[in-house]
Amino acid sequence: MFRIKKYDKVVLFFFAAIVIGFSLIWLFEERFDRDEWITNPRMRYKMADHIVSSDTLIGKTKEEVIFILGSPDADNLIEVDHVSYDIGKAPSFFKSGERQLIVFFESNLAFEVAVVSSED
Repeated sequence: MFRIKKYDKVVLFFFAAIVIGFSLIWLFEERFDRDEWITNPRMRYKMADHIVSSDTLIGKTKEEVIFILGSPDADNLIEVDHVSYDIGKAPSFFKSGERQLIVFFESNLAFEVAVVSSED
């Protein structure tokens, strides 16, 4: 008869907890939706991480990025080919500044997308 040892039960429990945790994170992560991005600018922070992690914009031309994300916001980066979008503030117990999604271009192709915070 096969018996599971106490150590094996603990390992199995933690493995199951990790799998369930990652599944829930994946399930509830907000994915990019163009219509929601354009119509609700203050909630963009929910989609910004997905845009960065999925490389949605990498390799796109500036015109394609502007078509996907809409007209960029004005910002103060100088001598860098980029577009910038305000994404609002995520709810937090701590004071946090406005956040921006910045898409950097080289030879008119997006090569990096980053979320940056500005201090209030």
